[in-house]
Parts: sequence; structure tokens; C-alpha cells
Amino acid sequence: MMDPCLVVITGGPGSGKTSLVEGLAMQGIRTMPEAGRAIIRAQHAIGGPALPSRDPIAFAEQMLGWELRSYAEAADRPELTLFDRGIPDIIGHLRLCSLPVPDHVLTAARLHRYARRIFLAPHWPSIYHGDDERTQSEAEAAATCAIMRRVYAELGYEVIDLPFVPLSERIAFVRSQLGH
Repeated sequence: MMDPCLVVITGGPGSGKTSLVEGLAMQGIRTMPEAGRAIIRAQHAIGGPALPSRDPIAFAEQMLGWELRSYAEAADRPELTLFDRGIPDIIGHLRLCSLPVPDHVLTAARLHRYARRIFLAPHWPSIYHGDDERTQSEAEAAATCAIMRRVYAELGYEVIDLPFVPLSERIAFVRSQLGH
């Protein structure tokens, strides 16, 4: 059963997703941060191996734990919560790495459902840039976006593309789609 109060914003890296989530948070909408960047920072800080470039399976397991905790925290409250990525993104990550998706990850994605309509930030070459945590090439960023679109659609979600507009207009678009 899908929870209409839990809404995912997904897409490829560098597509304006996190800026959008942060902008909506500044307007008082509850949000859950992206797992990937936090895990990468933590793993670098401790010299850990659970990095997408070193051990993508361990990285996926770390993301799963993070996303399950975020989901449980948000599901306990009746208010609208926006997620910067969701459990299905882990499936996309594994597919992007040409790795098998373990049954427990598929089960988690099937059991922990978000609102039927999710938002996808399409690859946007003019704003894409890499950094210490975002090391993917533009081609990988575009491929990530395409995989996320397929994964969410396969899981029965309706994918709503975010427009290529300034942040303030993206915020207004999402708020209008959510009825806020």
C-alpha cells in the first residue's frame, strides 16, 4: 500500500534534486536527506570501504539501511515528507553497476511504498558539475536518470518530470503538483 504523504524526488546526480529538496524544506515542508552523499562523507572520514567506487554492494547496503530508517521515521508522522531519493534508487544504483539486485532489496522496495506520483529531475547538462562526492561523468549522470525512471515505472510509480526552470519555479511546480 502506498503512502500518499511520502513523496520521492529522484534523478541523476547534478540535476538540481537536492537544491529543490532544500528549497522546499526552507518553505516548511518536511524532508529526508539523500543517503548517498552522507554515506560517502562518512566512509571517507573513517577510511571505510563502502564507497560506490570501491565496494558498490556495501555502499548499496549502507543506503538500504539509511533509507529504511528514513522511511520508518517519516511513516510514523502523518505530515507530507519529501525524500531526496528513495529505496528504489538502490535498485537503480545496482543496475547501473551491472550488479544483481538482492531479493531483500526488491522486497524492501515492494513493502515500503511512497506516494504513487514521484518527481524525477532529468539530466540537465547546463547545471551539471562534479565535486568530491559526485564523481560521475555526464554520461553516467544521464544513464542514472534513465535507470531511475525505469525502476520507478517498473515498480508502479507515475514519474513526473521536473521542468528545466529556475529553482523558484521548480519549487512552485512541485508545490502545485502536491496541492500546496
